Amino acid sequence: MQIAILCIGSVDMNVLESIQRSLCDVFPEVSCDILKPTMPIPEKAYNPSRHQYHSSNILSKIRDHVEKSGADRILGVTEVDLYVPRLNFVFGEGECPGKTAIISLSRLKPEFYGEPSDWNLFAERSAKEAVHEVGHTLGLEHCRNSACIMFFSNNIQMTDTKKLKFCEKCWPKVLRSTSLFAK
Repeated sequence: MQIAILCIGSVDMNVLESIQRSLCDVFPEVSCDILKPTMPIPEKAYNPSRHQYHSSNILSKIRDHVEKSGADRILGVTEVDLYVPRLNFVFGEGECPGKTAIISLSRLKPEFYGEPSDWNLFAERSAKEAVHEVGHTLGLEHCRNSACIMFFSNNIQMTDTKKLKFCEKCWPKVLRSTSLFAK
C-alpha cells in the first residue's frame, strides 16, 4: 500500500518526516512519500465565528490530489485548528472507508494546553492521530478498547492514553485491508 502525505499550509518538515516513519513502522508493507508541492489552506473552509476550519471541506480538496499522486491513500497534515459540526474540534477526520484523511497538529502541541514544548510527546501524538485517520480510510470504525489506536479521542488525555498500535480485534482488519494492495 502506498500512502502519500500532503502538507496543507505551512508544516515543519521534521514533523512530516516523523509521521512518515511512524506510518511505515505501524502499517505492514507500506511505502510512504511526502508530496510536493504543498496544498494551500482552502479559504472557504474557514469559519470566522469559530476561528476554525471545517475538516470535511478540506478533505474534499485533498481528493483532487489522489489521482495525481498515484497513492492508495493521502493523509493531509495541517497546523490549522479543525472542526466538524456538532463537535468543538477534531484532531482529524478520515473517510471510512476511503482514500483521504486529514490531521491537525494544532491541539497536539503541549503548548496549546499551556505546557512546555515537548518534541517527543508532540511526535507521538501526531503519529497516533495519523495512524488513527489512515485506519479509518481502511474501513476501521472507532474501537471500544481504550488502548487501541482506533479508540475515539475526545480530548488530548485520551490520545495520550491509547497506544500506537491496533488491538487484537482491529489488527486483523488492517491486515485484510492492506493485503488488497499487496503486489
